[in-house]
Amino acid sequence: MKLPQSFLQIATLLLLALGASAIAAEDRPNVIVVMTDDQGYGDMGHHGNPILRTPNLDAFARDATTFPQFYVSPVCSPTRASLMTGRYHLRTGVVDTYKGRSMMHADETTLAEMLLDSGYETGIFGKWHLGDNYPMRPQDQGFQNSLIHRGGGIGQFADPPNNSYFDPILFENGKEVKTKGYCTDVFTDAAVKFIYDNRRKPFFAYISYNAPHTPLQVPDEYYAKYKDKDLSPAQFPETGAPLRANKNSDDIARVYGMVENIDDNFGRLLAQLEKYKLRDNTIVIFLTDNGPQGPRFNAGLRDNKGSVFEGGIRVPFYIQWPAKLPKRKYGMIAAHIDIAPTVLDLCGVPVPNNVLFDGISLAPILTLQPGQKLSWKDRTLHFQWHRGDIPVKYRAFATRSQYFKLVQPTGRGNQKFTGGNAKYMLFDMRNDPYEQNDVAGDFPEIVEEMKSRHADWYDNMASTRGFEQPMIHLATSKENPSTLTRQDWRGPEATWDDFGKGHWDVIVPRDGSYHVTLRFPATIQDDAIVRFQLGDYQKLERVKKGVAEHTFKNIKMTATGGKLEAWVQQGEKVTGVHYVDVKRRIW
Repeated sequence: MKLPQSFLQIATLLLLALGASAIAAEDRPNVIVVMTDDQGYGDMGHHGNPILRTPNLDAFARDATTFPQFYVSPVCSPTRASLMTGRYHLRTGVVDTYKGRSMMHADETTLAEMLLDSGYETGIFGKWHLGDNYPMRPQDQGFQNSLIHRGGGIGQFADPPNNSYFDPILFENGKEVKTKGYCTDVFTDAAVKFIYDNRRKPFFAYISYNAPHTPLQVPDEYYAKYKDKDLSPAQFPETGAPLRANKNSDDIARVYGMVENIDDNFGRLLAQLEKYKLRDNTIVIFLTDNGPQGPRFNAGLRDNKGSVFEGGIRVPFYIQWPAKLPKRKYGMIAAHIDIAPTVLDLCGVPVPNNVLFDGISLAPILTLQPGQKLSWKDRTLHFQWHRGDIPVKYRAFATRSQYFKLVQPTGRGNQKFTGGNAKYMLFDMRNDPYEQNDVAGDFPEIVEEMKSRHADWYDNMASTRGFEQPMIHLATSKENPSTLTRQDWRGPEATWDDFGKGHWDVIVPRDGSYHVTLRFPATIQDDAIVRFQLGDYQKLERVKKGVAEHTFKNIKMTATGGKLEAWVQQGEKVTGVHYVDVKRRIW
């Protein structure tokens, strides 16, 4: 059986045939994209969850246009890279979520940059997770206004020490600020203010909540609504698929409290649009970044976050534009790579000449008028994720056409993958949406065809940059000092505990004099030696017991690129530092 042509060919034909609509600048719609973190397909009442209360999301879903078969990547950063660029994450430098693998190359053109260049005001509120240092920060990538946390989540090693979901320290346009309130409320407040300030001109607001990602910190009043609920599997009947075990009811109660808080904030956001008379001409998109981070009700979908089975990559996707889009449901497969081209098309913004999307615009479908017909051909979508600096062909991937899905699940995360332990599973998605019956033995020709498609896709991804890794630019006029954290250090011993050792790949753009401050995991317990090294340059100094940081002053650096390392030695024990602050003194 021969499958249809490649997704790139289909995308090209559709775009040539349908083109992009033109909209006068003054009539362009506003755009709001709301994305939550680790909220699964089943974490909505609208998707059959009998316990979780999400009345605002449910009402929005009922009146929205939706693609029930909408896909993202199995984990955070890859999804965000694809959403921002309309391209598969492996093209962009993003391969994972930490150890320097979640930084996106600065020459990628983001949706924010494209809208900004067309007269939109742009703002991000919440999670970025595509690089914490210049030139990869949101303010370097098209966002005029930003209020974000660093790294992959509040309280992780990219954050200031002891940060919390309550009264968090955040970064507003690059400056550290202490906020007041619960994080989801704080991000919504900032987004609402941005919308009000820009209510008389077109704007793009990317509201990327970090909830319900761990740590599961939740306001008491929301947690109290679920902590005594029976969250055992018997309470979650799932038609057509086996029950999934709920291992930790307290964790689920906290997640549900966080999601209900998100729902309240989403309702507040929509209410403000109504108040400012912006609702009709504002495109609002809601989706999540991957499946749930642990076993819980997921509407029967197989597995969860990190997996290329449906439970890891199929998510809610709802879009409303009251002035233009009718309520509809479409059965075509679609994905994160389609959001950027779709938004540009709906807004009448041309695609820049230097941008080549992997996704396609869904606007011709969304704006289809009664009586019109659209010939929609099959396409192929690709998903892959595992740990490591370089992606590996055939490791932990899925290839999805409209009717079939090939899954090779072995090697996800840190799981061993040799090629010899690969398991190729084929599912008939029309008749088996829960992926219960492997039909690879019945259709070996389809398995081989889809394996070939994955191989071609992988080779195409590798041809973009050869999986070259992005580099941090130190102490530029845009960011001085630069703070390096364990989020982005690399190496086989780079860990998030107090005992790891790693390095940062950096560029020193200009010759100059620098102060380099090392901040330690804890105060020094005995006299010690500290070291700073960049390329061939190395400096060691002694420090006394009881210090928490040490500054190497007036280091003369020349413009160079290489590995930056910093460690402390106490006796025979050598460990890395938690933070390195590099400040240029003389320009």
